[in-house]
Amino acid sequence: MKPILQNLVEMTGHRDHLRLEVSVLSTLQSVSGILQVRSLEIFQDGGQLHYRPRTWLGANGQWMSAGVEAASDPQRRTVADDLPALHACLQDQSSSAVAVLGKGRHGLWLPVWMNEKVHTCLEVIQNRPFSAQKIDTITHVFQVFRNYQSLLDYSERDALTGLLNRKTFDEQFSRSTFCEVAVPMAQELSLPVDEAGEGPDRQWLAVIDIDHFKMVNDRFGHLYGDEVLILLANILRSSFRSHDRIFRFGGEEFVVLLRSTSLARAHKVFNRFRKNVEDHYFPQVGQVTVSVGFVAAESGSPVEALGRADQALYFAKENGRNQVRYYDDLLAAGLLQTKQVSNDDVELF
Repeated sequence: MKPILQNLVEMTGHRDHLRLEVSVLSTLQSVSGILQVRSLEIFQDGGQLHYRPRTWLGANGQWMSAGVEAASDPQRRTVADDLPALHACLQDQSSSAVAVLGKGRHGLWLPVWMNEKVHTCLEVIQNRPFSAQKIDTITHVFQVFRNYQSLLDYSERDALTGLLNRKTFDEQFSRSTFCEVAVPMAQELSLPVDEAGEGPDRQWLAVIDIDHFKMVNDRFGHLYGDEVLILLANILRSSFRSHDRIFRFGGEEFVVLLRSTSLARAHKVFNRFRKNVEDHYFPQVGQVTVSVGFVAAESGSPVEALGRADQALYFAKENGRNQVRYYDDLLAAGLLQTKQVSNDDVELF
């Protein structure tokens, strides 16, 4: 019991979801008789539920974390085919599932439910049937993890839109520019050329601003202004992938970290989002548009990348609005000048 209590103390000391997940897996791994623990990412694709390893203990004794988009992960499997007990658990929205896996292996699955949806599940494997006492111990550790995870999630989310808030940006920025294949160590992300010949896959940072948002508040009131922000947040979620990161920085400003794609593709994705907003009917307000400035995220500090994307955004707003502008293109055309940006001499937004 003492190692479990020590691990619980360590677990509640983390301020990051990934490290918290690693900590609860380490705690469960310390329970006697456990052969393997890992977290599984649960997602839908083509109308079917799939899963893939999300965090697991590698052969080198380090905790590993998947660094690619779930839908394109070659390790993904269909839940119904591989883990029928877990599939039934998810269909019934149950809190746990137990099954015999064969060859003297027994599995216990604990889905992480949030608002009647599940994106993650903890898997525990041992070589004998789970006793009621063992399940009770594991379930209580899991509940501590869930309670603390909820507190973390609440502190990291914007209250109105549910998007990530400003204070989480720096760490997410570092994670987007480095692919974490082992925790806490990270390896620098390689930049492969994509199959379409559109150039190397890179990480991109975009700053987004709602055009004439003050007029919306002044004409229709803040209640409708808030509705515009909520609906825009929904369009952002549907326009980007699950492993991209979306933030509300405050007011009508949003930031997107677009991961692992080419420049040509980034242009398409940001313009598709812009068009999605333009084509959406906002109740009472009608049409709303956005301006977007973006930049490659790999070089420089977070504030430097934000400063450059903000310059591109400002140019877009000063030259017609409802458009996407890439910082390097503006720089090459002589439409912008390079500025030295530091934490001391620039105030963003």
